[in-house]
Amino acid sequence: MSPKVNPLPVNAIDFLPVAEKAAIASGRWLGRGDNHAADQAAVDAMRTEFNKLAISGTVVIGEGQKDEAPELYVGEELGTGGMACEIAVDPLEGTDLVAGGREGAIAIAAIGAPGGIMPAPDIYMRKICVGATAKGRVDIEAPMAETLEVLARCYQRRIRDLRVIVLDRPRHEDLIAEIREAGARIRLIQDGDITASMSVGVSGTGDHLYVGMGGSTEGVITAAALECLGGEIQGQMWPRNDEERAKMAEFGMDDESKVLTMHELAPKPYYVIATGVTDGNLLKGVRYFADGARTHSIVMDLMSNTVRFIDTVHLLSRTIIREIRL
Repeated sequence: MSPKVNPLPVNAIDFLPVAEKAAIASGRWLGRGDNHAADQAAVDAMRTEFNKLAISGTVVIGEGQKDEAPELYVGEELGTGGMACEIAVDPLEGTDLVAGGREGAIAIAAIGAPGGIMPAPDIYMRKICVGATAKGRVDIEAPMAETLEVLARCYQRRIRDLRVIVLDRPRHEDLIAEIREAGARIRLIQDGDITASMSVGVSGTGDHLYVGMGGSTEGVITAAALECLGGEIQGQMWPRNDEERAKMAEFGMDDESKVLTMHELAPKPYYVIATGVTDGNLLKGVRYFADGARTHSIVMDLMSNTVRFIDTVHLLSRTIIREIRL
């Protein structure tokens, strides 16, 4: 069988600089305690690269609203004109991670067909994410002990050998207690639930399940990524008050109990591109040297059924690199 051919005029690799340049720009702020400056650097670099591409792109998941520019706002038009697409971005997932000099920050963008990425209110979403090995086998409404038993069978190991990722937040105290009681191991993270969710979709990371409440917009980007990786996300909107229920209503959502599948969250993604800003379980962070920088990225291409890990050396000056090391 011949390989699947990408019919689109702008391919996944064309979008790679969008994440790379955002990572390089924001990585300069590592450990400097200024999360706003780190985020703004990523936004500016990402916008510049999108506007070099032959696309007619519309941001459906972004950093803010139109009156909050220069953020990449919902409804913003990007590109020089050409391929119609919808865009979901998190120019710097983990602003606090960069500001505090911690691991796990990335720059990420998802590109989909018109109507291919679900707009979502910026509220909490309850999520469960698994890789291809457990796809179709979990239920977000099932007890945690039951979910872990299912995962153990899928991975042919004992529950005590599974690793579950959870955001370290007070709202997850009961969830963490359930996981511990069931006997699974836990990796608590300070931020970066998109990164964590992608990690369970890649074999060899040692992560088997991501679960808990995080941002709904991050859940949409996660759905696009896991569709490319062959994994699965299930989500439920989790409004905390009437104001957030009103936000849901603005997006045509009125059922808090509805389980959103990945095909509702991201009906038709094309590509998802992410570059590490700081070192993490999935991607290495940006490394700077006298002549430039080196980045580590993942390029997920649903149109050609490929997932590439790309290690790139960037010449940031005219000086010739004297030596490249592993």
